[in-house]
Parts: sequence; structure tokens; C-alpha cells
Amino acid sequence: MTDIINTIYDLLWGPWMIYGILLVGLVLTIVTKGVQFRFIKDMFGQIFNGKKSDAGVSSFQAMSMALSGRIGTGNIAGTATAIAFGGPGAIFWMWVIAIIGAATAYVESTLAQIYKEEKNGVYRGGPAFYIHKYTGKRWLGMIFAIAAIIGMSFLQPTVQANAIADAMNNAFNVPHWVSGLLVCIILGLIIVGGVKRIATAASIIVPFMAIAYILVAAIIIGMNFDQVPTVFALIFKSAFGAEEIFSGILGAAIAWGVKRGIYANEAGQGTGPHPAAAAEVSHPVKQGLVQAASVYLDTFLVCTATAFMILFTGMYNVQADEGKGEFLVQNLPGIEAGTAFTQHAVNAAFPIEGFGTMFVAVALLFFAFTTTMAYYYIAETNVAYIFDGKRQKIATRVVQFVIILATYFGAVRTSEAAWTLGDIGLGIMVWVNVLCLIFMVKPALIALKDYEQQKRMGIDPVFNPEKLGIKNADFWVKKNK
Repeated sequence: MTDIINTIYDLLWGPWMIYGILLVGLVLTIVTKGVQFRFIKDMFGQIFNGKKSDAGVSSFQAMSMALSGRIGTGNIAGTATAIAFGGPGAIFWMWVIAIIGAATAYVESTLAQIYKEEKNGVYRGGPAFYIHKYTGKRWLGMIFAIAAIIGMSFLQPTVQANAIADAMNNAFNVPHWVSGLLVCIILGLIIVGGVKRIATAASIIVPFMAIAYILVAAIIIGMNFDQVPTVFALIFKSAFGAEEIFSGILGAAIAWGVKRGIYANEAGQGTGPHPAAAAEVSHPVKQGLVQAASVYLDTFLVCTATAFMILFTGMYNVQADEGKGEFLVQNLPGIEAGTAFTQHAVNAAFPIEGFGTMFVAVALLFFAFTTTMAYYYIAETNVAYIFDGKRQKIATRVVQFVIILATYFGAVRTSEAAWTLGDIGLGIMVWVNVLCLIFMVKPALIALKDYEQQKRMGIDPVFNPEKLGIKNADFWVKKNK
């Protein structure tokens, strides 16, 4: 059984997946004429423009919900692992992937807004909705929805809960069952309040945790300010094989930068469109641009903060052949790649004994908790796609029970199989979403052209799908009438 699970995982997350998402991002960058470059001002300007309503959340709240999913354990452990097996140059390629992925995030989130629905007084949308409405094939949307519900409510939360419990146990000697119970109670209190409570919690927790994390990184950079040119030179030279010591792992630098970059920013994975659809905006492109900005914020601030803490303090190892070969750099003998690099980096910078271990543990607590919160919202949205009325309410309660149970189970006991099964569920979502994006990009391009024209006319863009020839955008047709 384990062999079968691993085989399925390898098929879903092999090179075709990683470089396929990269290729899709490049194609979408070209067809949108570099939307992520041309509209940088609007990307960040629109964040605070949208206002919440009875059915929808504000643009900032929607972005916070998306960031709660994007900013997770991958920003700490994933970035460190990229350095461990790809060298400092992997960070450059993570930046490149973020730039390319921002176009993908724009397209999928704009589509989510175009084809969103109002169900039980709440805006709902995401890949299941836009795949179904664009193609007219409900079974395609059902594949995504079922994979999302299983992966997001039952499998992925166990991984995040285990990361929290391990971090709390290592830093503060808190028993796993205590961490699991406390996380379940807080999670339960938030998710029973639905999208509004989730959005409110995300808009408070996400900025707080990100700012605190970046602030510590900024202090470390300030303490080592004279090394700024050296570190940047190391990253750029290593990215192209010009740094002699890392010249033999140029391929690994690209591969690990691409893999960890995609995993961290989630562009193309189909997770970001769910909160994007919940935003109250006058034009879909507005939220598409905001979600593109969230990819930049995730990678250029949080992932880069991790990388700089590690590189400026020199607290890392680099191995050839993905950990099987000899050490090219071994500044931390006996320390495995991952969270430990960041912990040692913060410990090295601050004189308070164990501060790094405690700080990173708390950061992981917030990162993993908000990611679990985002998982629940994605699962809830796909329940709303499948069911209506009373059945939706019953199914939502079942999902709430399942995710709380899975979270506690993950805290007290997890296994490699849980990680692999969780990634299989996510992998199915990614494949369905990415393949469909290539064939469904047209409405996002039409909407972008319309947005540009209205901006040039000096008016606040509003969306009329009938005028643009976009079919099945039922929410907007009703809204306009």
C-alpha cells in the first residue's frame, strides 16, 4: 500500500508538475502582457480599496485569508531546505518563480471573481465554480471539489498540527496533547463563525505574524549590514553557477528554487481563488491584482526574511545530490536541513539563550495555525459548491468536526503516510486547476482589457459580463440588474 501511495505521489508531484506550473506561469505572463509588471501600482493600491458587505469581505481581508494559506511552514522550513540542497542561488530562483507565478495568481483569482456565486448570503467561488461554469461540465468541477474537501479537511491539517505540536514541545516542553487541544479549541471557535470570522481573524493574525517575523530579520540584517553586498553577490553568483563552490549544483539551485518557490507562493495550486471570490469589489480584475500582490508579499518578504536570517548569520549547510553527496558547506555539523537553520540563525544573532528556538516555535504556531484556518475555508467553499440548503449546513458541520478531529490527531500522532496522502489530495487539485487555466484564460484577458479601458477613461472600473460577451457570469448579471 505504501508503494502504491508513493507511486501516485511521484506521478502527481514529479518534474511534469513542477515545470508544468512554471510553463503555465510563463504563458500567462505573455498573454497578459506582463500584468504583474504593468499593474504593480494597482496591485498594492487596490488592497485597501474594497469594502466589506453583508455577503462579502474587504479586499484586504480576502488577501489576508489568501496569505494565511500561502504563509506556512514552507516559508521557514521550505526556504531553509532550498538553501540546504540548492545553495544560496536557490533563493534567486524562488524570486523568479514568484514573479512568474503572480500572473497565474491574477488569472485564477480573476476567474474566481467572474464566476462566483452568492450562496446562503455568502460569496463563494474557486476552481470548482469557474471550471464548471466555463466548460459546462459539472463533473470536472466535482473532481476538484472532492479532492479539495478530502485534502483540506482531513489530510493536510494533520501535517500543520504536527508542526505546531513539535515546535511547542521542543521550545517550551508543552505536551503534544495539550498543544493539540488548545489549537482545536481556538480553531473551532473561529471556524464556526464562518467566512466573516475567519476573515477577521486572518486580517489580525496574518499582518501581526508577518511583521514580527520580518522585523526580526531586519534586526539581523542591521546587525550585519556590512555583509549586504556580500550576501547579495553570493545569491546572484550562485544562481548562475558563477560562485565556484556552488558551480556544480547549478541544476539543483534552479530545481529547488522552483519547487520550494511554487510550494511557498501557491500560485496555480487553486487555493488562492477561494478567498479571492469572497471579496466585495466592483470589478473582478481588482481582486485578481490584489492576489497577485499576495504572491509578492509571501515570497519577497516572508521567504526572503528566512533566507536572509540564515545567510547573514551563516547558519546553514549545503549538500550536493539532494543530501546524498558530500557537504559543500557545513557550518552546522549534525543539524538536518529545515527549521533548525532558522532557529540557529536567530540564536546566533540574539544574546538571550534559546530565543531563536522559542521565536521560531511561536512563528510556526501562527503560520501553521492560519494555514489550517485557510484549509478549512477552502473545504467549506467546496462543500457549498456540491450541496445546497440544509444539506450544505449539515455537510459544513461534518467538515468542521472532521478538521478539528484531524488537527488533534495530527498533533498527537502523525506519519509520513499522512504527509504523502495530503500532498496527493493537493496534487489532484493542482493538476485539474492548472490544466484548465490554459484553456480558460480568455475571460480573464477580456476583463483585464475592460479594466484598462475604464482606467484610461478616468472612471472606477465596473464589470458588465453581458457587454463583454462573457457567459455564465450569473452573479454579475443579477447584480447589474
